This record gives sequence, structure tokens and C-alpha cells, in this order.
Amino acid sequence: MRVTQRSLFYWILRRHRLLQLLLLVIILASLFFKVFPLEMQKRIINEAIHLKKLNLLYLYCGLYIGAVILAGITKYAINVLQVIIGQRILVEMRTELYNHVLQLPLQFYRKMQPGTVISAMTSELNAIGFFLGGALAIPLTSVLTFLVFLGFMYSLSPLLALLSISIYPLELIVIPLLQKRYNRLNKKRIKTTRAMANVVNEAISGIHEIHSNGSFGLEEKRIQDHIHTLYGYLKKLFIVKYGIKFANNLFQSMGPFILFLVGGYLAIHGEFTLGALVAFLSAYEKVYDPWKEMLEYYQSLQDAQIRYRQIMKIFDLDPPHPLLPEGREPYRLRGDINVKSVGFKVDSGVSLLDRITMRIRPNEQVALVGFSGSGKSTLALLIAQLYDASSGSILIDGKDVATLSKVDISRNVTMIAQHPFIFTGTIRDNLLYGVRAAGRDDEIDRDRLIQVIRDVGLEDDVLRFGFNSVIPRQRVLPLKNKFLRMRQIISGELSREFTRVIEVYDANRFLSYSTIRDNLIFGDSLSGRFELDNLPRDGLFRDFLRSTGLEEPLLALGYAIARHTVELLKDLGTDEFFFRGSPMRADELDRFDELVRQSGGSLPRQREERDMLLILALRFIPGRHNIVSLDTGLSERILHARHVFLRDLMKVNLDVCCKAAEQFLDKGTLTGLPVYEEEKDFIPYCPSEYLYSHSLRDNILFGAMKQEVKDNQHLVQLALEAFTREGLLGEVLDIGLDFNVGSKGDRLSGGQKQKVAIARAFLKDTTILIMDEATASLDNASQGRIQDLVSNRFRGRKTVIAVIHRLDLAPSYDRIFVLKSGSLIEQGSYEELMAKKGAFHDLIQSHNG
Repeated sequence: MRVTQRSLFYWILRRHRLLQLLLLVIILASLFFKVFPLEMQKRIINEAIHLKKLNLLYLYCGLYIGAVILAGITKYAINVLQVIIGQRILVEMRTELYNHVLQLPLQFYRKMQPGTVISAMTSELNAIGFFLGGALAIPLTSVLTFLVFLGFMYSLSPLLALLSISIYPLELIVIPLLQKRYNRLNKKRIKTTRAMANVVNEAISGIHEIHSNGSFGLEEKRIQDHIHTLYGYLKKLFIVKYGIKFANNLFQSMGPFILFLVGGYLAIHGEFTLGALVAFLSAYEKVYDPWKEMLEYYQSLQDAQIRYRQIMKIFDLDPPHPLLPEGREPYRLRGDINVKSVGFKVDSGVSLLDRITMRIRPNEQVALVGFSGSGKSTLALLIAQLYDASSGSILIDGKDVATLSKVDISRNVTMIAQHPFIFTGTIRDNLLYGVRAAGRDDEIDRDRLIQVIRDVGLEDDVLRFGFNSVIPRQRVLPLKNKFLRMRQIISGELSREFTRVIEVYDANRFLSYSTIRDNLIFGDSLSGRFELDNLPRDGLFRDFLRSTGLEEPLLALGYAIARHTVELLKDLGTDEFFFRGSPMRADELDRFDELVRQSGGSLPRQREERDMLLILALRFIPGRHNIVSLDTGLSERILHARHVFLRDLMKVNLDVCCKAAEQFLDKGTLTGLPVYEEEKDFIPYCPSEYLYSHSLRDNILFGAMKQEVKDNQHLVQLALEAFTREGLLGEVLDIGLDFNVGSKGDRLSGGQKQKVAIARAFLKDTTILIMDEATASLDNASQGRIQDLVSNRFRGRKTVIAVIHRLDLAPSYDRIFVLKSGSLIEQGSYEELMAKKGAFHDLIQSHNG
């Protein structure tokens, strides 16, 4: 039985039976502790108080409070077990359903909105999970509790007990009627919520189109229709919901009315003791609780069943192919592909392929070409078992693709799509995705990864990611000497070339291309204490500024920057381009405009405003920000204050630091350097120190950039050549492989995504490779590189099927199949088809023309 055909109670009755049994035992124990305090109430009044016996009062009160505490403990245990059982069942339900959903055919996803699938798998299943834990416990507890209390009431007064429960049959009629109305509205609410989720998901996915077309009003109207519909359903839903509560409260209030009227009459005439009346009233109040819980359970059951049935109905399809082969190991196929009279129609009945017949020999490389809409990509998808043929058959090594398991196909066929999907995670995760799925990731070492990214032209990108990474400290420690060696090469062997683009950190010089913060602190804190935005609130730093007389000059500098920036840029908009000459960010302009207007030309006194100005001054880079100029006297004071901060507050020996610089740069050795202990929080900008809060690139350059290195590619090449000679680049590439690509690879360009997908396919290394315009997003040079790799390295090793858009690549393939309007019209080698001067020849001519 597939997962979508199981009933809701299948999960409840067949899972975690030992926990369910433990829950039952605790429930039975709790019943005694619930009814025992009522008996104590009666005895306290009738025996202890009426007879004025203190010893009985103390005894009964002690037993009463003990039972109450134990009742609370058992209730707590029941609640915890309910949650554990419910969430464990939900984990299993969600896991099995997710596995089922992943195996559904691609045609299902063409018709189904992603928002519907996401909503069903997350929020709607969560709501069911809250019900699952109490699905057995709540009705069992409620029924037993109700019967126990009713029995206790009956023992006190059969007449009052019967009168008290006489109102319940009426409630059993009214509440279900209201509940049916609630269920109908709830179905409509769920359907509307899914539709709205689809609209939001579509808008976010197509946000570029919305911005480029300015279709904000159109999209607002689309969502407003669903919002107002949902509002209407929710309004009616809550009217009915509170109607149910009103009915519950009304019926609940009828019980005490009957008790006071009849019970009071009996007590006045001596037929009922006061203690019994108090105990009966307490029991009635408690007997209504399980009744109320049963009504709420009924509502939850109806809601959960509606949600469950609707979720399972969405996914109630059989996967077209088994996941694993039955009774055998996965096939190892050679790549002999035989397509026999294959046709393919979409659900609307439109034919995309018509009686395609072709044969591809093992290790042959073929190209599928044709006009747009000819069906070449559809044919590739059919061979890869991503679609199922409507007629005919496709055989691989004589085995029908329709009968092969998913594992058979995945172990033997790799497909590269024109628009590949990149998963959230690192580049390494994406490269190893296919081999990890096959359980072969231990076969791929770092050298193999690096070789493949080099082959596909991704090496430069990965290197850049590695150099721009801020590397975790634990990963730096074993590699620290290698990274410092790179710094040594830049600052020593290549110092002449890099001097004009780098202002090297020097403890005895003011740094024009570094921030005022870096000039003052000249170091970093591992804990983040001295991050720029934290400094105004740091007492030590604030006292340091006051003691060195720098607080007011820096505030004045911040105010001058704010005033000049506001005067120059407030009418130019918030484009970041205009703010390159100021440390102020575009989104801060309005706040500083208000600050300047309210200050009246003098420094503000409010702490928050002074902090804003101080942060602005600490961001200021004299050599880059030309909005104001820095007074020479102030720069000298800052340099002096730096020495005070390092020597007196951070206990840094500047003489040792400077000598280390000489030894490091001149003698070219790391031995004997006074490296600061790793446990110290503050790390100064000394040449022998790795700066953990900086990127690897900043650590290697060990200074501030006067101009971007990317504008000096020959310098980059010099450095890379030197690092390669020293065998240092492998570590950088390894770090770059751990670059996080963002959601769906959003931090990668289109070409980078394509290269990652191609490298992923090459690492998987199956006997059949299908490339569906796999190089379409690449430049001509990169396309040529990939084609040479396929033609040379894979020839005689793989069966290659390539859907190509660049016809100048066609001569690289053994044979070419030409499709038009879903039919195969020509096939042969490049030379044969050109000599024939048929459809392929015309296609080439139109392509070149």
C-alpha cells in the first residue's frame, strides 16, 4: 500500500505501540489521583470540620494536596508523551511522504504549483502532527475520566447525577451540526491558502520580470483577490467557531443551575449533606472538562482528517518506476541505445515526437540538432527516463528503459540540463551530489576535484572564492604557515610590483587607505569586541578616546562628514555610486539629514547621535573618501594614540612586533618569531600574525588596497605563478570549494552554475552522458574547452548524446541526427549530411547566414 492510501489512524495504531502502552498506564494511574481529592473534600467538611477534629483535618488536607501534586505530575507526563508520540509519527509520515513525492513523474510537477507542495509538506502536516500525539490519549482519558467522575457523582446522588448529564444529549445534536459547517468552510480556507501561496511563490520566483515590467499593480490585484476571499472564509469560520464555544459555555452553565436548584432543595430538607453537595459540585465541574475535551477532540479530528485527506489526494499517484531493482544488483550498462518507433504526447494530446527510430552504438558520440521545437530535448529526456514514451520503446543494452529502476538509470546515465539546478550549500556539496547519491564519495579525493574544476574552467572562480573567504580559526591553524608564506612572497619577492597598489600595515606610519578605526586599533579581536559598530558602546575604547583627547575631534570629523555628505547628495537620490567618496551609506542619508538639521551647527549631546557620528568618523578612509580632508595634526595624534592603545591597553610589545616584521620580510623565515598565543583575544597587525577576522586575500596582501587588484591582472598572475611554484594553491582551492553558493546558487553567475553542473556530471562518470545544450550559458572559449574535453577524453569511454545549439560544434560528433517537428528526417556523419545538401545543410547555411 502506497503512503498516500493509508488512513490517518494507520499511523496512530501501528506506530510506537510501547510508548502508547506506557501512556495508557499513566492515564489509568492519573484517574485515581483525579477523583481522590473529591472524596477528601467531602471528608474534610463532613468529618474534620463538622466534628472539629484537627488531626483529621491535617490528614485529609495532606492527602488532598499529595493527590493534587501527583495528578499534576501524571498530567505533565501525559502531555510530554503525547508530544513525543505525535512528533515521532509526524517525522515518519513526512519522511515517507517526501520520499514518495520525490519519485513522482516530472509531468506531475509541470501541473502542480511549488507553493502547493511546500505548504502541504510543511505547515499543513505540522497541524496534523499536533493531533497525532493525542489521537488515542485524549479520547481514552476523557471517556475514562468522565465515567469515573460520573460514577462518583452517582454514588453521592443518583438523581442529581442523572439530571446533570441530561443536557449532554442536546449538546450532541447542536455541536456536530455547527462542526459540519465549520469543516466545509475550513476546506475552502485551505484551498484558498494554497492558491495564495502559489501566487506569492510565483511572484518571488519571477521578481525580475515584475521589476522590469513594473507590474506591481497587476501582482497586487492578483494577491488581493485571494486575500479578500480568504478574509471572507476566515470571518465565517470564526463566527462558527465562536458559535461552538458559545454553545459549549451555555450548556456548561446549565449544570450548576440544576445543581443549585435541586441540590439546594435536597440539602435544605436534610436529604443531602453540605459536604456531599460541595463534592458533587466539584465533581460536576470536573466532569465537564473531559466532555469539553471530547468536543474539542472531535473538532481536531475533523480538521486533521480533512487536511490529511487533501494532502494525500494531491500526491496520490504511483511512481512510474521502482526506486531499487528487485532481487538483483543494479545493471552495469555499456551504452547501446536502441530507440524504436518512439512517440510522445503531452496531456493535452499534442504530439511532440512521432515514431522516432534510431540506434546509438556503445561509446559513440552523437549530436541531436534541429529547429526550435523539433523535439530534440524531449528525446534526450526520454532516453534519460525523465519522461515516459507514449508509444514505442527505448532499449539500453536490450533492456527497456520503462522497466529499469531509478538506481539502474542513475548509475549508468548522467544528464546535464541547459538550466541546471544548484542546491543550497557549498560548491563541494554540489560537485559531489551525484557521487554521494551513488555512495561513491570516498572515491573522489581533493586532487580529483581540483582536476575536474580545472578541466571545466572553474579553477579561477574557485580560487577567487577561496581568497575572498574569511576562514574559521580552527581551519586556519594547521595552514597558518602556508598562508604566511604567501604573505611573505607578496611583501618580499613581489614587493616592488605590489607596492604601488598596497599600503602595507606599518605600526609606525599613519595609514591613508585604512579606516580611522584600523589606524587606532591596529588589530582585531577574536570575540568581535573591537568591530567598528561595537566600539562606541565599549567602555574601554570610549575611555581611551577621552584620555587621548580624541573623542571630540573625531565627533567633529564625523559631523563634518555628515554635513558635507547631506549638502552634496540629499538631492541626488540614494544610488551607491554617489556615496563612493563618503563613509556614509545610502540608507543612512535621511537619519544624518535629520541629525544635521536638529543640531543647529553644533555637536549633538544625545548619546545615540554622538555614537552615529563616531561610527561615521571611524569608517572614514582618508585616501579614498574625498568628502572632507583629514588634518595632518589629527593624523599624527591618531598615530600616537595607536601606540598608547597597543602598548598600554593591549600590552603589545611594539619593538618586538617591528623586529618581527624585519625578520619576516628580510630574512624570509618564520622560526623564532614572537607569535602571540592563540588564546589571546586581541591580535595586532604584525607581519607574523594571521588576522582571523579578515579574508585570506587581505591576510596575504597584509595591507589596504590603493586600487583594486582586479584592475592589475598581471599582478594577480605573478602572485599565482609564485604560489603555484611553492605548492600553495591547493589549500586555497580546497577552501574555495567550501564557498556557500546561496539559495539555488544565487551567488553564482549563470556560467558558473553551468560549469558546476558539468563538473558534477564529469565526477559522476557514468557510461552514458546526455548533454542538453549544456554549454549554452558559457562563452565561446569555455564552450570550446568543454567540447574538446568531451571529444578527446571521453571518446571510446562513454556514449555521448548532445543536444547542441552551436552547429559549428557538429563536426566533433561521430553522427548527427536531425529532427524537425517531432520527426527524425536525417542522420549521418557531418561530411555525409553536408554532401547530401538536405535539411542539415540548410540548417548550417541559415546558422552561418
